[in-house]
Amino acid sequence: MDTHKVGSDTTVLADSLEIPGIGHIPVNAYVLTAREPVVVDTGLSLSDRDFVATIGEVVDPADILWIWLTHPDRDHTGGIFDLLVAAPRARVVTTFIGAGIMTTERPLPMDRVYFLNPGQSLDVGDRSLHAFRPPLFDSPATVGFYDDRTRICFSSDCFGGPVPTAELAESGHASDLKPEELREAQLLWATLDSPWVHIVDPVKYARWVDQFREMNPEIVLSTHLPPAVRMVDRMIETLTMAPDADPFVGPDQAALEEMLKSFQPGGMPAATT
Repeated sequence: MDTHKVGSDTTVLADSLEIPGIGHIPVNAYVLTAREPVVVDTGLSLSDRDFVATIGEVVDPADILWIWLTHPDRDHTGGIFDLLVAAPRARVVTTFIGAGIMTTERPLPMDRVYFLNPGQSLDVGDRSLHAFRPPLFDSPATVGFYDDRTRICFSSDCFGGPVPTAELAESGHASDLKPEELREAQLLWATLDSPWVHIVDPVKYARWVDQFREMNPEIVLSTHLPPAVRMVDRMIETLTMAPDADPFVGPDQAALEEMLKSFQPGGMPAATT
């Protein structure tokens, strides 16, 4: 994992995963060092990640008061229970649905949950965080937010896109990609992660995108894209193209069997002569 700042008081906790045939997908969490510090998502659910140790490089876990869970998918919840131990004063910001989904594996302690719906705001001492439903999402529990002090939007999965290398995924910026490369990556992710976008009512979808346009953030922070600074107009244009983009079609069984031919048991590439 790589940690670096974006804006005056926001730190990116950057990780990534390689998706064969597609690229490297960023998996970001964030620390907002507000008067009441906020952690946004808690990383991958993989045994070799120590999310609390990474957090400790940025802020004393004992000082954390809020853990904003944008939605309860496994790539957002990896360190949440360890962090709840290390941050005994922290409360988890989620929705009724989000808390319910968590109970299917390990329930959150309900006395430490704070329900917040889109359209509501959270006061963190020196600013308000305004909750909203992003235009694209893959979970009914998804809630992002806009920081009215820094003009940073935390968009959860929306605006994500695979990038060519792990280095770019974890320490780069969205502007490192050429505009056409970024558009192609984001449209691929939109159709993969939010396949329902192909069947939406175009008028209602356009109105939903316009709500984001009116927000006009200076920086957009997605879970699955390097930080995007002063790129919102370009990214909104890409959103408007998503319903008409080619649907994502994943590999079928025949393709899987071809992939497996090049690997030995245990996932190591087969020897070649």
